[in-house]
Amino acid sequence: MSERVVAAIDQGTTSTRCLLFNRAGRMLAVAQREHRQHYPRPGLVEHDAAEIWRNVTRVVPAALKSAGLTPDDIVGLGIANQRETTVIWDRHTGVPLARAITWQDTRTDGIVARLVEDGHAPLITSICGLPPATYFAGPRLRWLLDHVPGAREGAEAGDVLFGTMESWLIWRLTGRHVTDVTNASRTMLMDVRTLQWSDKLLDVLRVPRRMLPEIRPNAEVYGTCGTLLPGVPVAGALGDQQAALVGQVCFAPGEIKCTYGTGAFLLMNTGHRLAESTHGLIPTVGYLFGDTPVYALEGAIAVTGSLVQWFRDSLGMIGTAAQIETLASTVPDNGGCYIVPAFSGLYSPRWHPEARGVMVGLTSFINRGHLARAVLEATGWQTREVVDAMNADSGVPVARLKVDGGMTANHLLMQFVADVLDVPVERPLGSEAVSLGAAYAAGLAVGYWPDLEVLRANWHRAAAWEPAMDDALRRREHENWGRAVNRSYGWVQSPSAD
Repeated sequence: MSERVVAAIDQGTTSTRCLLFNRAGRMLAVAQREHRQHYPRPGLVEHDAAEIWRNVTRVVPAALKSAGLTPDDIVGLGIANQRETTVIWDRHTGVPLARAITWQDTRTDGIVARLVEDGHAPLITSICGLPPATYFAGPRLRWLLDHVPGAREGAEAGDVLFGTMESWLIWRLTGRHVTDVTNASRTMLMDVRTLQWSDKLLDVLRVPRRMLPEIRPNAEVYGTCGTLLPGVPVAGALGDQQAALVGQVCFAPGEIKCTYGTGAFLLMNTGHRLAESTHGLIPTVGYLFGDTPVYALEGAIAVTGSLVQWFRDSLGMIGTAAQIETLASTVPDNGGCYIVPAFSGLYSPRWHPEARGVMVGLTSFINRGHLARAVLEATGWQTREVVDAMNADSGVPVARLKVDGGMTANHLLMQFVADVLDVPVERPLGSEAVSLGAAYAAGLAVGYWPDLEVLRANWHRAAAWEPAMDDALRRREHENWGRAVNRSYGWVQSPSAD
């Protein structure tokens, strides 16, 4: 008799995957399909939500086939998703009205600038906890309503629906229009204390309430699949970074994780206290299992893994992403070269949307190996800036960092992160923390796992890196990095409001 398992859909920035997990939290199978990245103009990044749904319909059966299982073997389905990516669709036909605008897109800089100029920033931050920024979904929704023909009229009539990607997938699977509280907390439209849509913020951003999904907890049966996995409950959903917080079992205040993917995202559990930041971090909902939310402080880094992709695809310096470690290992240091990947501005903790990427310290001595090392070191130094901000905000220095994501396979990078943080870095057995967190949420909802302590017992360390950098070298390189970042400021002129 086959073992019953939990399925997770991990709808990410570059691909969609389906993974199957057993009671020990071990991955039994995975299937993956990439989707196309659309770049209509500089600063604009879009996805085809219909293409992503088609990929879901392919990866779920593929994962089941790989494991030799059927839908009857699945006790529940959880979803993790790229956050802030925004889609609107016709309630009656299910057809998106436009391509989804991704979290990396900066077209809403004019909308955000107007919000700040009109004095709305204090109100926005006081209600949702977020600073007005192009990063969040609300301004993207406003842009779509203003620019897509028929969108506003359809939304006001109740015919056009909005959602982030988990909401879109739940609707396609079950027909129910809901969102989970972690994704809702990234819209700039939700009251972070009441966990409900804020009428004041809806008015400021001119968003019709009728198009919004219902906000629900992270572990709950939202509905049963009418297609793909007939009868299987869709029972969990989290934004990908909150899913990783759960997958890394950071259930105690002060525990911190960093997920290294397209970008890098550090979250610190702050318990039931909504911690305000004075150092450029984002207070957000960590997860809601039951009635009382657990909050987190987040530091968001826009470009980490995507910098390696740029180095591979746009510059042609390497053939595969994994080759960057080999190339960087051909030199002992960066040769005085620093790369600041402010491709979409700078996120936490600096928040400079007008910044753009720079490469400094070039001399005739610099070769491909130095550039490769500078690419990796950029991720390490950006991590250091966020950890410094978390130490300052929390008053409790980070003692160790749990890491997950594809970049953690790069031992040179992980050692550099440990060196610049001067704390141990730990990776769990299996680096699929995002997908595992979504599975945990669904499994908790259907009783597959009884409580959080059982999940904590599933965590096992697979690798660790201890700091080994000389203090004087760490201070000198940190200063050089700061000088390089300062040269990235001010490259984009003040935007117009459209």
